[in-house]
Amino acid sequence: MPDTTRPDSHPHSRPLSRPLSHPRSRLAPTLLLLLGGAVALSPVAPAGVALVGGAALALLLGNPFQERTRALTHLLLPLAVVGLGADMDLRTVARAGLHGLGYTAVSLALVLALGALLVRVLRVDGDAGLLIAVGTAVCGGSAIAAAAPVIRAREHQVSVALATVFLLNAAALVLFPPLGHAVGLGQDAFGLWSALAIHDTSSVVGAGMAYGRRALEVATTVKLARALWIVPLTLVLGALAARRKGAAPDALPAKRPWFIAGFLAVAALVTWVPALRGAGHALAFGARRLLVLTLFLIGAGLSREALRAVGLRPFLMGLLLWLAVATVGLGAVRAGLLSVG
Repeated sequence: MPDTTRPDSHPHSRPLSRPLSHPRSRLAPTLLLLLGGAVALSPVAPAGVALVGGAALALLLGNPFQERTRALTHLLLPLAVVGLGADMDLRTVARAGLHGLGYTAVSLALVLALGALLVRVLRVDGDAGLLIAVGTAVCGGSAIAAAAPVIRAREHQVSVALATVFLLNAAALVLFPPLGHAVGLGQDAFGLWSALAIHDTSSVVGAGMAYGRRALEVATTVKLARALWIVPLTLVLGALAARRKGAAPDALPAKRPWFIAGFLAVAALVTWVPALRGAGHALAFGARRLLVLTLFLIGAGLSREALRAVGLRPFLMGLLLWLAVATVGLGAVRAGLLSVG
């Protein structure tokens, strides 16, 4: 799903950091923002470095164009995911998606149950904790943005959940590839593990791309299949919210995951029209660079205010949930209990 892990990405939230007002104070971060974007598009920039570089720029100097970079992020991420379909075999995509239905449903239910327990044990705000659990179970900030209006979450609750998921998502992108090599995971196993344990589609794809082409294929297909669970999940949350709060909120996501259909359509064209495969490889290469640029822009959306807004208890809840999902998922993949078929 399009990456929405930034704390100010909720449609009704205010920016968490103020733009730099003096023209001279804007010059250095503006130039570095442009330079960082250019480097991210080059073939030499790894995904993790781009994300960390964007975050460092935002935290040290500030991002004078947060509104614009946020808009670009929302535009570029789905386009990059669609473009990645040009390097995929649709038959592989279908097998991965169908094979993962069972354990996706089970893992989603277990994460939500563990989240409910941690909310009580750690005394985390109920709606903020629910959003953190939803983001961990499905696809990070996209799931949070879809669920927030359904449960009528307040702005600060959404910001806390998004900031928590963003920080863990960024850490996963940097840590997972070396961890995968350290424990000896193959391409298929790493792709599956990253799709299960990393929050957002952007970082799942980034980690898979850093590990290898086959890992990228598996990670992308499994994660997109999981992202489809946003729709039934929000329907259930809407029904529960209506009973709890005496209202009948719209239980459908405000933004439908159109990019999944685009990904499948492009993959189908390349799979069944062999003459397009050469152009597909070129398009996928461009999409991978576009994804790295998107990760740089996502990092540039972080702010000191966002870090302060998280708080210890929500962050601890998100960390424990993430560690549980990553540890159990890794154990199941290494034991052969989960595979891509």
